[in-house]
Amino acid sequence: MSSIRKFISRYPNIAQNQFTIVIFVMGLVTITSYLFNQWFLSNIATLLILQLGVVTVAFLTDKFPSILSGIIGALAYNYLFTKPYFSLHMAEYEDFINMLVFLIIAVITSQLAAYYKQQRQQLKQAELRASILLSVSHDLRTPLSTVIGTLETLREYQQKLPQIQKDELLSSALEESHRLHRYIENLLQATKIQHGSVNLQFVESDLTLLVSDVINRFNTTRLSAELPLTMPLIAIQPHLLEQAIYNLIDNALSYSQSNLPVVVAVLLTANELKIQVIDQGPGISKHDQQRIFELFYSSRQGDRGEGGTGLGLHVAAGIVQAHQGTLSVLPTGKGCTMQIALPLGESTL
Repeated sequence: MSSIRKFISRYPNIAQNQFTIVIFVMGLVTITSYLFNQWFLSNIATLLILQLGVVTVAFLTDKFPSILSGIIGALAYNYLFTKPYFSLHMAEYEDFINMLVFLIIAVITSQLAAYYKQQRQQLKQAELRASILLSVSHDLRTPLSTVIGTLETLREYQQKLPQIQKDELLSSALEESHRLHRYIENLLQATKIQHGSVNLQFVESDLTLLVSDVINRFNTTRLSAELPLTMPLIAIQPHLLEQAIYNLIDNALSYSQSNLPVVVAVLLTANELKIQVIDQGPGISKHDQQRIFELFYSSRQGDRGEGGTGLGLHVAAGIVQAHQGTLSVLPTGKGCTMQIALPLGESTL
């Protein structure tokens, strides 16, 4: 089953067509059964192989395609493996009973597979809700406490505080408010990604302008850009991709020292457009590289440690994947390089 999953994931158009999956899987098991039947397989063993195909389809698709695969398997068994061969007639009563049992098992399997996937989805949703509650209880508390405390201080002591301290308090409250806004935005996008409800409306855009706009939002001299002189327009969802790039830059600035630069480079190849965010920080361990894109994964232990919310990179990866691209950590000798690779399709001008 794993090899079939790999085949389907390699060809996403096939994965969207459940009828194609049925034909592919049942054709494969039918051919395999027929070849083995010529040598040594009994009819019962043949039915077991065909039943394996039905189970595979049931877990890869929905209930009705799995029932269809059972009907195809029963017809294949009747046509190829029962006397008279290459006919839909049956000479043996035992063969008819075997085929009937096969169909009953196919229907039961489809029902069980549908129930299993429903329960698994409900479990994922329950885990997501629990993770969101835990994350919200921790990561909303700090900026909200800061904003509330700052405003209360201003209200109580605004007549006694010098103007410079008032400005500092307001700047602190504003910064925490922006931090809270970024967190909520990432949380909403993460929830949409988990439920597969990210809808993209692609627009032909200049990526160099988008990257420049993101850099200007940070208003820091630590950031620099390496942009090509000419760049083709590429079909993207500007708002979402801007958020993905923002998350990567914010991550790089947060986890490298305040005196070290961060470079955003845009590279153009024959088939891809690449956006690299390069920092000189401590880097990411090989163990964490396998998990940093998971929802709510953080190196922080409770209230301790320097880990983030576990949202930014997950959201960035989901947005890039929705653009049919990839987000990866490139091997470097020092620091960390995060790369977004977007395919240049036929719509690219």
